[in-house]
This record gives sequence, C-alpha cells and structure tokens, in this order.
Amino acid sequence: MTAATATPRTASKQKKWWTSASFKDNMASFWFLLPIIAIFVILTLIPLLQSFAYSFTDFDGYSTDFNFVGLENYATIFSDPTLLSSVGFTLLYAFGVTFFVTVLAIPLAVTLNKAMWFQGFARSLFFFLSVPAQAIIGLIWQYIFSPLGSGVANKFLAIFGLGPIGWLSQDNLARFCVIFVAVWMGVGWHATLYIAFLQNIPKDLYEQATVDGAGAFQQFVHITLPQLTPGIVTSMFLLMTGGLKIYDLPYTLTGGGPGYATYTITQSLLLRGIGQSQYGLGSALATLFTVACILVIFLQLTISGVVEKRFA
Repeated sequence: MTAATATPRTASKQKKWWTSASFKDNMASFWFLLPIIAIFVILTLIPLLQSFAYSFTDFDGYSTDFNFVGLENYATIFSDPTLLSSVGFTLLYAFGVTFFVTVLAIPLAVTLNKAMWFQGFARSLFFFLSVPAQAIIGLIWQYIFSPLGSGVANKFLAIFGLGPIGWLSQDNLARFCVIFVAVWMGVGWHATLYIAFLQNIPKDLYEQATVDGAGAFQQFVHITLPQLTPGIVTSMFLLMTGGLKIYDLPYTLTGGGPGYATYTITQSLLLRGIGQSQYGLGSALATLFTVACILVIFLQLTISGVVEKRFA
C-alpha cells in the first residue's frame, strides 16, 4: 500500500520539477542569453580557434593553398628581435601606465572630492583630458614633442637657452613620451572613477578617526585606501587590459619608432599578419598574446582578490 502510494508522489514531484517556477525562470534567462552566447561563439570563439589552427600553417591570408609548418611560426617569434621588442614595450607600457595612473589618480581624486568652489570645473577639466580619441591626442603630442626646433617643447626650452632635445628620436625618451602621454590622458578619468567610490565611504569613519586624534595622512592610509580597494581593483583591471592591447597612441605618436623602440604587439599583428601577408605568423603571435593576457589578468585578479579580502 505504501509503495503503491509512493510512486504517484514521486511522479508528481517530477512533474512539479519540470513545471516549477525556478526552472521556468532559468529557461527564460537562457533564452535571453542565447543571442549573446551565439554572438560570442560566432565573433570570438570560432575566430579564436581558427587563428590557433592557422598558427601552425604558412597561410598568407588570401590563398587557400597553405601547408602545415608545425611550431615554425612560434620559433620565429622567439628569435625575431622585432617581435620581442614589441612584446617588451607592450608589457612596459601596460605595467608602467597602470602603476603611474594609480599612484597619481588616487591623491587627485581625494583632492577633487573635497569641497571647493571650483570643484565641478576642476573635475570636468581633468576628465576632459580622456575624452578625445587616443589617435588625435597622439598627433597633438607628436607636434609638442617634435625633435625639431619647431616643436613646442623645444621652443619652450629655447627660452632658457637649452638646445633642442630629440624627444621622439631617442629610444628611451620615445618610450617615456608614450607612457607620459598615456598617463596624462588616464589620470583624470580614473580619478573620476575613484571619486565615485570615495563618495560611498561613510563620513562617520573620518569623524571617529578625528576624535581619536588621527591626522589626515593616517586617515588616508587606514580608512581611505582600504575602502578604495574595490575601486583600485576595477581601475587596475581596466588599465592593464587597455595597456596590453594598445595600438593607436604609440602608432600616431611615434609610428613604433625610433626603430622598434615603441613597437607594440598589436602593431606587429597588423603589420605581419595583414601588411606582410604572414597570417600564420600573426596568428601564432596572437595566440601567445592571448595566453599572456589571460595569465597576466588572472595573476592580477588573484592578487587583487587577496588584497581585497585583507582590507574587507
């Protein structure tokens, strides 16, 4: 009798599972996400897999007649000084811009967050620096840093009797100029991001710290920085991902020169893969670049997660 009555109950439960509200909600969410998943698969996943397959061939991007070459393209990358230079500068740019923007944007955000009669104008002024396209900013600063005597920076130095400096014609100076312009552009935008997080910090924490005798620097170290940890994680993630795929600013500012001093990975991909019809080599470089980006971002998120838990 008990077994006979248990079977209908079990069947009833199964029917209820298929017709439950949670299952229907999950299916509704799936149908909403299906177009996004399809777009991701078609525009990202499939091209990524195709690029990985082409990295083992001598495909030129046009002809359908190509051969399997194994790891030859990967060996070329690690023996080509041009490609190695692009990898080195891209990493230098990504880490350098991330570090300097973070170090400068946080104090700037704290300053702009204070009550001032020109607060709105100051915030808008610094934020405006990041509004123009990087290509346009690169062309403007190319004129400013022109190594000729007609450059704005060299004209300014001439006032003090100093000779023209080859800002963009010397390797180290050219790298410095590219990173400087990127930091100049990014500080204001990321300071605005930090201001949004600063406004969410309870004022009671500062009032209690003032009562306890903590100074401005102590409040900054023990209250502001720990509370800004989520903002720092977000800002550094955006800076690192943007820095690794940078192309337009160095290209318009220096053209990758002098020589290959400011050559980037993205520029190498376009030049080798499309400009020189070495699609197989470009695909190999893109594959290594993708793996490197994943490792760098994973490492950054891991470290950021540990720091965020530490100050949570």
